Amino acid sequence: MRETRKIDVGDAVLDAVTRGTGDPVVLLPAPYHIDYLAPVAERLAAAGFRTVAVNWRGIGKSTGPLEGLNLHHLAADIAGVIEGLAAAPAHVVGHAFGNRVARCLAADRPDLVRRVVLLAAGGVVPTEPEAVRAAARLRQEQLTESERLELQKIIHLSPASDARLLRQVQQSPVWAATHVAERVSQATSLADWWEGGTVPLLVVQGLDDRRAPPGNGRALRDQVGARVRLVEIPQAGHFLVLEQPQAVAEAIITFLREQ
Repeated sequence: MRETRKIDVGDAVLDAVTRGTGDPVVLLPAPYHIDYLAPVAERLAAAGFRTVAVNWRGIGKSTGPLEGLNLHHLAADIAGVIEGLAAAPAHVVGHAFGNRVARCLAADRPDLVRRVVLLAAGGVVPTEPEAVRAAARLRQEQLTESERLELQKIIHLSPASDARLLRQVQQSPVWAATHVAERVSQATSLADWWEGGTVPLLVVQGLDDRRAPPGNGRALRDQVGARVRLVEIPQAGHFLVLEQPQAVAEAIITFLREQ
């Protein structure tokens, strides 16, 4: 059953959607509305987990100041959600920007986190030049919807995927206009979040991800060692949760059940 909740966390009120029952799994999105995570959340709920997908401040019905934030502030928001729902300790799944917050949370509040799953993990290997050029065109040119979708496909999807998948992703005008995700990431040292504390980590990477190339997951595994498990999915890009939801969910479920 799908249920919408609002949780007060300090100076913010966060909008969350829960599904299912069982061990709690908190889902943290990229800087978009959480609805695009539904294909994975539904599969996890069907497998016996209680999923909690959380909208960031300023997205959906979540509210709160957006100035002066770093990853530690957003990690504290998610800590407040876990405590407010009596869901500790929880598994935490972060996609793209969300995996940075997931790792920061695991480092800051290890008492609240059991395991962390990173989807499309970035941080050290930069975005591929083709995706950088496509992003620049999106910002600077007047485009038709089909042209915009094709550029977004270059940035976010595998060449094998249908660009129309991205119509499921609801962009936040506030976050897009003020570059909140970039500011928050730049305000936080890589050392604060890169290793994700001391919990077990699963990295699920699309082999066609141009935005966060799969070398990021391999670098984390090489640096951290046996605490990191790496799953690489073919014909998947940055939005692997839309392109290969079954493969992503199966990887997560297998990892979380190995407790």
